[in-house]
Amino acid sequence: MKDFFRLVKVEFKRIFSNNVLLAIFIGAPIFYGLIFGYVYQQGNVVNLPIVIVDQDNSPTSDKIIDAFSDNEVLLISDVRYTPGNILAEMPKKQYVAVITLPTNFEADILQKRHPEIRVDLNMANIVNANTASKSIQSVLMTLNAGIEIEGLKKTGLHPTQAAAAYESFKINFNKLYNSTGNYVTFMLPGMLAAIMQQIIFLAMALVFARDFEDGYFGKLVKESRFSLYHIAVKSTPFLLMIPIMWVIVSLFIPYFQIEAAIFNFPMLILVTLLTLASMFIGMLFSIAIPSQLKATELLMVISTPAFVLSGFTWPTLAFPDAISNVAQFIPLTQFLSAFRKIAFYGGDVASIAPEIKILLTIVFVTFIAMVLLLQFKIYRYRKNPKEPLALPKD
Repeated sequence: MKDFFRLVKVEFKRIFSNNVLLAIFIGAPIFYGLIFGYVYQQGNVVNLPIVIVDQDNSPTSDKIIDAFSDNEVLLISDVRYTPGNILAEMPKKQYVAVITLPTNFEADILQKRHPEIRVDLNMANIVNANTASKSIQSVLMTLNAGIEIEGLKKTGLHPTQAAAAYESFKINFNKLYNSTGNYVTFMLPGMLAAIMQQIIFLAMALVFARDFEDGYFGKLVKESRFSLYHIAVKSTPFLLMIPIMWVIVSLFIPYFQIEAAIFNFPMLILVTLLTLASMFIGMLFSIAIPSQLKATELLMVISTPAFVLSGFTWPTLAFPDAISNVAQFIPLTQFLSAFRKIAFYGGDVASIAPEIKILLTIVFVTFIAMVLLLQFKIYRYRKNPKEPLALPKD
């Protein structure tokens, strides 16, 4: 054990002598957590610019313009009486919608000719377009109902009867789990988990590959010929440091006032399994590809699309089967699926059993592959110490 702790101490020194590794491992979660948190801190999209083309210029059209002015999501950038060349203005102004009130709009309403309001949506940004569309519909449907009820009242109906005649039934939406539709609650937890998987991947990709490149692996082989011993030496510093990074990252949740139950036993199991799965995948690549640069490049191929493939923002049911099947064996996919069950739905360990099963499979398979491959490399080195371990540099 004395030799083991001596080697672990050396590992700590090697880790802290690598500025790139420290920047990735410590700096990235804190920096990106703060950046993404502040980006989405407002929670909801507001002040989306719209143009109103009022070709009627009547009291009714003025009432509609006032209603849009009162909506916090929409910002009236311009009210004009002729369309002008809106397409030419779009690259600079980037209006999210153009609302056109036609000529004789008020007169057609009074004569029950059912005029049409035209809404042209800018679909270049779907999030903005969908948000603006909902707000525009809400404003126009409210005004439409009000105008209809006022018309019925003018025929002599009592206000209560007029409202009842217009509304056959009422609709009551009860929003559950992020009831305010806050974007930081939706996005930040998933992005923090993706960052943690990525930094664990990249940190572990360097541990053995660096030893192969600088010849330190030969010294380790003299200490022990068992791969499990080497894996324990390499893992121990990270098993001590990664929990600290998880604690720091988890504090972003209360800091940005996200209502999510993350400090509980099921989440501890989930975080532990994501950590082990990410560590073993990173170490496996580090052993299989004895080059720091190539190991990190290949792991980036996995980690870069992981958030998109996880199904966190776009349902995996919409993926082609081949892509969906591959995505299931990326640790982040299972983590985020289980995360929602625990953090927002109040689920227990039993509710995340399918995700735990797949994460345990990933941990077991990568661990066995890592042990066998490293044992083979140790055997080959002991048989021929002069054989180069690292890939030749380009």
